[in-house]
Amino acid sequence: MNSDTLVQLVQQGFRVTLGATVSLVEVLQDPEKRDENLSKLNQEWSALSTEWAQKGEMTEQEARNFVDTLLTKRGTSQTTTGAPSATMTTPAAPPDIQLELQELTAQIVAMRAELERLRNEKAAS
Repeated sequence: MNSDTLVQLVQQGFRVTLGATVSLVEVLQDPEKRDENLSKLNQEWSALSTEWAQKGEMTEQEARNFVDTLLTKRGTSQTTTGAPSATMTTPAAPPDIQLELQELTAQIVAMRAELERLRNEKAAS
């Protein structure tokens, strides 16, 4: 298994999880969706995971567009107020968000280390 396949597998897993979460939120918000989604659970899991991956991909893209829009607006507003773009700084996030970002960063570092260890194991064998 090469690193590209592993990255795609992790990304697919992320999208499936994100899509499943979106489906869960829909179920909680709409009783009709609840019945529809419960009947879908009887479907084949691969079809269901594909659907969740598609929902996750759409949600991921919407989130990226939202963040890009916010960053563009923020950059535009700072540039128009006379602040040089080279000296733009990232605003401080609330402490709880900073802690969560640090935890996520630590998880990413751990996953990278595990991937590297697996690559080295594979290369050694």
